[in-house]
Amino acid sequence: MPNTLVDRSWPLLRHLVGGHVALYRRSGGRLGHKPPFAPPMLLLDHVGARSGVRRTSPLVYTHVGDDYVLVASKGGYPRHPAWFHNLRAHPDTTIQVGRHVLQVHAHVASDEERERLWPRCVATYSGFDDYQARAGRTIPLVVLSPRS
Repeated sequence: MPNTLVDRSWPLLRHLVGGHVALYRRSGGRLGHKPPFAPPMLLLDHVGARSGVRRTSPLVYTHVGDDYVLVASKGGYPRHPAWFHNLRAHPDTTIQVGRHVLQVHAHVASDEERERLWPRCVATYSGFDDYQARAGRTIPLVVLSPRS
C-alpha cells in the first residue's frame, strides 16, 4: 500500500507540522506562508467534530476572488483528512494567511464548483493530480469565504 510510509512517518510529521505552525504564528506570518520551492500555505483553525479540541493545520490554498480554496487530499490517502470532517461540523472558523487573520465560513464545493476550481488548485500545486489518481475517492474542495 503506497501510504504505509506516511502512516509510519506520522509521529515525525506531526512534530514538523507543529513546528511549522509555531514558526508561522511567532513570525506573524512572515515565515511559513510561502516556503521555498513550495506553494503558499495558510493556517486553518478548526475544532474537533467529536472531541471539541481546537487544532491548527498548515494547508496549501488557492486564492480565488475573495475566497480561499482547500483541497482535502490527505496526500492521496483513501480517507478524508480530519480537518475536513471538523469543518463540516463547525464551518465558522478563522484562518491566517500571511500576516492577515480572517473570520471565514467553510462549505464543501458543489460538483460544478469543483469542476471550475480543480484546475486552479492543480495550477497552485500539481501534486494534487497525483493525489487524486491514487486516492480512490473524489477529493473534495472546501471553499472558505470571509464572514462580515
